[in-house]
Order: sequence, then structure tokens, then C-alpha cells
Amino acid sequence: MSFTVAIVGRPNVGKSTLFNRLVGKKLALVDDTPGVTRDRRPGDARLMGLTFTIIDTAGLEEADAESLQGRMRAQTEAAIDEADLSLFVVDAKSGLTPVDTDLAEMLRRRGKPVVLVANKSEARGSDSGFYDAYTLGLGEPTPISAEHGQGMLDLRDAIVAAIGEDRAYPEKEDVAVTDVDIPQSSNEGDEDEEPAYDETKPLRVAIVGRPNAGKSTLINRFLGEDRLLTGPEAGITRDSISVEWDWRGRTIKMFDTAGMRRKARVIEKLEKLSVADALRAIRFAETVVIVFDATIPFEKQDLQIVDLVLREGRAAVLAFNKWDMIEDRQAVLADLREKTDRLLPQARGIRAVPISGQTGWGLDKLMQSIIDTDKVWNKRISTARLNRWLETQQIQHPPPAVSGRRIKLKYMTQVKARPPAFMISCTRSDALPESYTRYLINGLRADFDMPSVPIRIHFRSPDNPFEGKKRRT
Repeated sequence: MSFTVAIVGRPNVGKSTLFNRLVGKKLALVDDTPGVTRDRRPGDARLMGLTFTIIDTAGLEEADAESLQGRMRAQTEAAIDEADLSLFVVDAKSGLTPVDTDLAEMLRRRGKPVVLVANKSEARGSDSGFYDAYTLGLGEPTPISAEHGQGMLDLRDAIVAAIGEDRAYPEKEDVAVTDVDIPQSSNEGDEDEEPAYDETKPLRVAIVGRPNAGKSTLINRFLGEDRLLTGPEAGITRDSISVEWDWRGRTIKMFDTAGMRRKARVIEKLEKLSVADALRAIRFAETVVIVFDATIPFEKQDLQIVDLVLREGRAAVLAFNKWDMIEDRQAVLADLREKTDRLLPQARGIRAVPISGQTGWGLDKLMQSIIDTDKVWNKRISTARLNRWLETQQIQHPPPAVSGRRIKLKYMTQVKARPPAFMISCTRSDALPESYTRYLINGLRADFDMPSVPIRIHFRSPDNPFEGKKRRT
């Protein structure tokens, strides 16, 4: 059985740097500004043969429970209660503070194993801070440098001593080995058969939108607990935090992201890092939910976020949040539908769902829209059906003529899904107008029931064997 470790300490002692070192990736945002981390972030850690779950937490500070710092502290305390072991990180370079003493007392009261970690021990003058750490009464401190990777072997030994060798190195179950070759089952029949959608496959969903649109509140409502930090302040979320839960037997991995403002307003380095982290979450996800504030929808930034998601090739769903604050719902809904069709022509047929993250109204309908959109995003169409369709399209609306010779569309096949992409072999592909490509895309959407997802069509002209050769006289 694996174990869970929480990294705790006051702000700016290097907790996120140590988290990134242990997971082997730059998952957590790191900056010189104190208090960068706000939510608790889990990760899979590896440390010299040791594997465990690590949780990065916000810096602990004394604050009123209703304030932002107070709510951050509550998240960190929840992580400590969830973990089997705490890594209490202090700054050996700057020495101890009264906050460190208070945190040590809080950890002692919980009665769980604690490893005292003296970070930044490579710095000049860090010896005094290292020896001061003994006064906390949590045993011998382990000197490390999270930034340079020094002291990791000592940290591994300290974790094993605190958690116990039985927990640290659980015995692996014996696996039967055979030299008999067992053939994989195969689906016999038509090779061009359209594959069925896998209803059991885990689904990655990113939640994006402007600041204060209610993204974290929405995910907390899905989970049924206050897993993510929320509040009236705009821009609380900084890191892209992933959480897992089951919806009707299917694993859903959701990514909460930082609010995305207009580029001209993003000045601080930390906000630039947060937005870059949100963009990575969009590229990693399969379906992206763009959360609109239903009280002030369709601002310029909302439209730009939708356009960005579609250009990245992701499946998109619109969620009009804060629906509990709308009075004349029928009139507002009709207005939203008209604006969606008019302002987002590149996302024709996109699914839009009114919801309330605060009350939970409409969340089942939103999840069903996510699943339905993902089905379209994964859709494959047989080559035979596509070529019959292509022939019909050319009869109804022939391609234009160039220099007196009509362009011929000869053959069509789907080259990939996620998003659906098609290749058409034709003559003079460079001369085919953009309007005819839009005609074909709209036809695919209507005839094969493919609303909202991005559709790519690539045209290819066969090589001319006589090109470049001189004509004999």
C-alpha cells in the first residue's frame, strides 16, 4: 500500500520547488513572490526507489478564517489530515520565525509523523538556521537544496525512518509468468468498420474562462466537497489543479485553471505563468468547458477563449454559470442562443448549457453534453460512406472552374480523429477557394451529425510526373 506525504511550511520556503523536484516535472508554479501556491496539488513522487503521493500546499499563515489566507490555511490543514506524513520545510538561509514555531506546535498536536526539512542549506550562512531548527522539537532536521537537488538521499532515509520500511517498500504481488504466446483477440470483418465509442475510457476535461466566472465553485459542486479554494476575490486560482472523480461509473479527470484575462492586462510575471499553465491544461485535455458568467456573457475575452480552444483542436462546451442569479430566464436563454449563433460562427452547433455551480442546478446536463461532445470529437467515418457523400456534394454544388478547367475532387478519407481530420485528393488543390472548404465542412457537420467540434480538411494534388520536364520539339 502506498502512502501520502504533505509538504507544509510558511510561505516562500521552497515547498513548490521541492514538489517539482520529487515529481520530476515543473507542475507547480514557482516564483520569488510569497504565497504563489493557494490550492493543494497532488502528484506522483519518486525518490531513489521510493514511490508515494505528494501534496503541495499553500504557505501557512495566521489569518482570520473568512479571509483568503484563512481559507488557504484550511486547505493546507485538510491536506495534513489526509496525509500519512508531513514534510515540514523551513528556510535555513533566513532562519526561523514565530510562524515556524506555531506550525511545529500544530503538527505536534496532530500526532502524525513529521520530517523536518531545512531547505536552502547550500546557501552561505545557512548553518545558524539549520541548527536553530533543532529548537522546534521535531527531531534532527534534514538539510537539502530543493533547487539544486542536494540532500535527496538523506531525505529518502528520513522518510523511510518516519513512515516505516513496511509502508515505504510494500511487497509486490507475485505475477504469474508464462512463455505461452496468447494471441490478442481481433475483430474480424470489414477493416473499414467505424469503431464504437469507448464509454469506459477516462476523460480529461479542462475548465477555463475569465476570472471570477465560478470555475472552482463548479468543480467543488461536482466533487461534493470544498476541494478547491473559492471566494469573491477574482483570480484566486493560479495553478492548474487536477482532480479525479467518477460520474456514472466513468473516471473524469478535471483541470481547474486560472482565469484568463486579455493579454494587454496581463502584466505581472506570476499571472503570465498562470495563463501559460492554463494553456497547457487546454492542450492536455480532451474536452474543454468554457465557463461564461451568465450575468455578463459574451465579453471580448470570452469569444477569444472559445476561439483559442477551437484552434487548439479541442472539443468545446459552453457553460453559462450563475443561472440562479437570472430572473427572466426564458428571455435571457433566447438571447444567449441568438448571440451564440451570431458571435461564434466557427463553432456552429456548439452545446451550451445554463448551470449554477453554487446550487448544482444543471450539472448532470452539462456532464452529458461533455460526453456527447467527446463522442463527436472521437468520431470516425468509413471511407466508403465519405466517398459516396463527396460525390453527392459535388453534384449539388460542383467545385469552381479555374482557367476554364473544373477542379475535380477524386477521393476522400478520414486520416485521424480527435479532432476529425479528412484528406481529399483533387486537382489544383492550391486553387480551391476557402468558401468551398467551408461548404464541405458545414456539409460534414449536417450529414454526419458532427456539431461544435473542429473539423480539418486537407487537400492533396497527385504528383505530376511531367512537371519540370521540357517538351520535345
